[in-house]
Amino acid sequence: SPQIWQSALSTLNPNPTDSCPLYLNYATVAALPSRVSRHNSPSAAQFITRLVRNCLPGGVNRCIVMVCERSEVFASACALARAFPLFTHRSSASRRTEKKTVTVEFFLVGQNNGPIEVATLKCLASATEGVRLAARIVDTPCNEMNTDNFLEEIKKVGKDLGITPTIIRDEELKERGFGGIYGVGKAALHPPALAVLSHTPDGATQTIAWVGKGIVYDTGGLSIKGKTTMPGMKRDCGGAAAILGAFKATVKQGFKDNLHAVFCLAENAVGPRATRPDDIHVLYSGKTVEINNTDAEGRLILADGVAYACKDLGADIILDMATLTGAQGIATGKYHAAVLTNNEEWEKACVKAGRNCGDLVHPLVYCPELHFSEFTSAVADMKNSVADRDNTPSSCAGLFIASHIGFDWPGVWVHIDIAAPVHAGERATGYGVALLLSLFGGASEDPLLNMVSPLGCNGDSPTEDMERDSKRRRLV
Repeated sequence: SPQIWQSALSTLNPNPTDSCPLYLNYATVAALPSRVSRHNSPSAAQFITRLVRNCLPGGVNRCIVMVCERSEVFASACALARAFPLFTHRSSASRRTEKKTVTVEFFLVGQNNGPIEVATLKCLASATEGVRLAARIVDTPCNEMNTDNFLEEIKKVGKDLGITPTIIRDEELKERGFGGIYGVGKAALHPPALAVLSHTPDGATQTIAWVGKGIVYDTGGLSIKGKTTMPGMKRDCGGAAAILGAFKATVKQGFKDNLHAVFCLAENAVGPRATRPDDIHVLYSGKTVEINNTDAEGRLILADGVAYACKDLGADIILDMATLTGAQGIATGKYHAAVLTNNEEWEKACVKAGRNCGDLVHPLVYCPELHFSEFTSAVADMKNSVADRDNTPSSCAGLFIASHIGFDWPGVWVHIDIAAPVHAGERATGYGVALLLSLFGGASEDPLLNMVSPLGCNGDSPTEDMERDSKRRRLV
C-alpha cells in the first residue's frame, strides 16, 4: 500500500546507503547516497553491487527496479551484473532443477526521463554479458582455466562475431622472437600463447589495440610466492578477461575503427624449464632483459604484446590492461584502477570514463626520465624488476612495458593496472569491461556508449588543440 511504502521511505537515511525490508522480507527498498565525492561515480556503482548482494530477498524469480537518471543507466546495469556471478562449483547448485531468474527494470527520473529504447536495452545486455564473462573467467581456477581453455574462450567469442583468431603458440613464440611470453610460460604443462581477435571495418580511420595480461596462474616462478600470497593468483588473467568481455560487447554494438584484442597467455609455473633469475631474454622489441625477479612476469608478456601491436598491427592507440602490481592497491586503492599514460588528454578521459561507467580510475605519475633508471642492468638493456621498491613501483612497472614501444613513440599509450579492483573479496568483479566500453564509446555506433564516452553528448567537445593535433593523438 502507499502508506507502507511511504513509511519505509521515511526510515531510510543513506550514510552512504540504507535499506529497509518490506512485507516480511519479500521485498527490500534501499537508498543510495544523494551526493558522492569528486573521485567517485555519480551512479554510486560500488554501493549498488553491495546493496544487491546483501539485501536482495531470496527465491527463484527475483525482480530489481532501479530508479536512476538516464546518464547513470549504463553504470547501474554493469554494477547490477557484478552481483550475479556465473561461476560456482557448489554441489547444491548442480542439483538445483529450477533456474534462477533476475528481472531488472529501470525507472528513469530527472532530465531526459522518457522510456528506454529497445536498442539501449540491447546495449545493456551486451555490456552486462561482457562483465559476467570476464568475471567467470577470473573466478575459474587454473585446473580448468589454463591457457588451452582460455584460447577456447577466445575462439568462442570469435565464432560468435565471425572472426577467426590469430594464434601463435609454444615453440613458434620462441622462433618468432617472443622471448617474454615464451620465457614466462615455458615451464608450464599448458604452453603459452599470443592470440589476437581483429575487427577491421570499412572506413576505419585509426587502429586501436587492447593488450591484456593473461597469466592464468602465478606461482611467482622460481622467485616463488609465499603460502599466504599465492591464493587468489587465479585472478592474474583479469586484464585479458576484461578485454575479451569488452571486445565481444564492443564489436556486437558496432565499432567504426580497427580494433585488435591481443591476449598474452601464460602460466607462470615452477619446473626444470622455468626461467631463472640471472637469465637474459630477448623480447619481441629486440631489447634484452636480465631477469632479477621471475615474479615480475606480467610486464614481460605485455612488453611482447605491445611491441606486436606496434610493429605488426600498426596501432595508433595501444591500451594495455593488467593485474600488474600489488602496489597498485596501495597507490590508488581497492576501487580505483591506476592509469599511466604518455598523453594528458587520455589520462583525463580515463578518469572521466571511469566516473561515467562505475569502473573508477586514478592517475599515476608518468615520468620515465626520473623513474626508468630503476631498471638499469650492467649486462643487458634492462632488468625486469626495480632496484628501489619505495620509488613508485606501479609507475615503474608500467614504464617497463612502454619502453618496448619506446618513450618517443608518437602514438597514444595507456596502461591500466587493475590488480585490486579485479576482485571484491572472494569474487571477481569483471572490472575493465565497462571502462573500455565507455572510454572508446565515441567510436561506437551505439548511442548509449556515445553518451557514456568521455567525449559523449554531455556538453564536452575536443579542444581546438586536439583537433589540430595529429591523427595518432586523437581521442576516440
